[in-house]
Amino acid sequence: MPRNSIVVILAFLFSLPVFAQENKKEVDELNLQLNKIAYVIQAIHYTYVDSVKDERLVEDAILQMLKELDPHSYYISKEELREADEPMMGSFEGIGVSFQIFNDTLYVIAPIPGGPSEKVGILAGDRIVEIDGDKSYGDHVNNKFVFDHLKGPKGTKVNIKVYREGWDKLLDFEIIRDKIPVNSIDATFMATKDIGYIRLNRFSLTTYDEYTESVRQLKKQGMKKLILDLRGNSGGVMQPAIDIADDLLSDDKLIVYTEGRAQPRKDYNSTYDGYFEEGELVVLIDEGSASSSEILSGAVQDWDRGIIVGRRSFGKGLVQNPFMLPDGSAVRLTVARYYTPTGRSIQKPYDKGLVDYYSDIYNRLRKGELVDPSKIEFPDSLKYTTPGGRTVYGGGGIMPDVFIPWDSTQYSNYYTDLVRKRVFNEFVIKFMEGKHDKFLAKYSDIKDFDNKFEMTDKIIQEFIKYGEDRGVKYDEEGFKQSEDQIVYSIKALISRNLWTMDGYFLVMSAIDEGYQKAIQILEDKGEFKELSYYKKKK
Repeated sequence: MPRNSIVVILAFLFSLPVFAQENKKEVDELNLQLNKIAYVIQAIHYTYVDSVKDERLVEDAILQMLKELDPHSYYISKEELREADEPMMGSFEGIGVSFQIFNDTLYVIAPIPGGPSEKVGILAGDRIVEIDGDKSYGDHVNNKFVFDHLKGPKGTKVNIKVYREGWDKLLDFEIIRDKIPVNSIDATFMATKDIGYIRLNRFSLTTYDEYTESVRQLKKQGMKKLILDLRGNSGGVMQPAIDIADDLLSDDKLIVYTEGRAQPRKDYNSTYDGYFEEGELVVLIDEGSASSSEILSGAVQDWDRGIIVGRRSFGKGLVQNPFMLPDGSAVRLTVARYYTPTGRSIQKPYDKGLVDYYSDIYNRLRKGELVDPSKIEFPDSLKYTTPGGRTVYGGGGIMPDVFIPWDSTQYSNYYTDLVRKRVFNEFVIKFMEGKHDKFLAKYSDIKDFDNKFEMTDKIIQEFIKYGEDRGVKYDEEGFKQSEDQIVYSIKALISRNLWTMDGYFLVMSAIDEGYQKAIQILEDKGEFKELSYYKKKK
């Protein structure tokens, strides 16, 4: 490391105390510790017995420091920075997963809806342990390794091995790369003559514009009530969540506030009239709903604006700011927590270590929390009251008003193998060859298709045979166990082939318990009678 580079690093390090309101004693102590770091780097560079790559040494030191903080503070090299921002900015070509590297292991946070990984059955929580024959765990695994191995031109193939909790062997997947759109809205359609549905998969720079366009479209079709589906939405940019909450709330309502040791409290309030301040609202969440999803659903719940349906959300309530480093790399550092209007911190505990933190969803399943809400314990100190008198909870995600248990009984090994071997997607592609224009001529829109198209025995038998040709032996018991999932998945994929993701989610809504419960609530109106927001509107 040239001496002038060390000087640049030292200058940067010594500039950091200006960010904090510290007294002189604390500043002096910090400068002493910075001197120690700089001295060790210089000592290694000039006197160590073997040659050392200074850049790798510094990066390893930074990574180790960040491991001692919280689960969401992390380092990004200059090579990785552009790729890390892509999901929030545009589109890219690859396998379509969001991921996290923890303890040298590549974890799938979530497959991107409609992307190549979701199509073959990659699930949140999967650990990718091999990519095209290369070991994808260990010291050599970083963001650059992942991007180099998983991103690539559309149409190219990548083979991966996955470790999945509860399986006694690694699972093999062949994934065909594709262009991954970074759209925020998966689906927009009318669920009934007056209930609209919007499925929001992320919060990016384009999210609010996409959302408002969806609302305008639904209002033209007669929407009076709305289902906003945030299930599996792991968050993203904070501002669009605030903007959508602003759209749903009347003027001058606190949406969220942030506060940290060195960050003074900052309030975000609703402003002018929104596109949907009046109609009845249900928000769907689950254990995959995090960060910005929790800001939005927390504001809706705390102001008695709507009913939250589903399962307890992820519990990510930490705010990161980027700090650019002199060589073009960056550190995204947690600087504050965010709080809902009633003062709830949604961040789940991470004091038991990162392994426990990242195993939280599996632990919830093991304890029965995903199927029985009584298994979730909230101490009195974490109970809050909304203006309408409802009890809400802090300390680890948004707890829904109406609980929907997770049903694992419908997923047989036979069904899992069909998904893993890409039988569903490939069968539908083959089935639809030469039929696309005929189907569009026969069915006027997705509702017409959903109402009239029948999954005949002939289609099912063709599908079963196709699966056997792909190496998935027919399992009668497994088929019976997963019959609804199999039949509706085929029909939904045909609908997607004709009308993109709107068609897929409309068809699947027939066996979606959370969706059906939302419809019931909005049509019954009983759940809304006690909400202070709707009392004031009368």
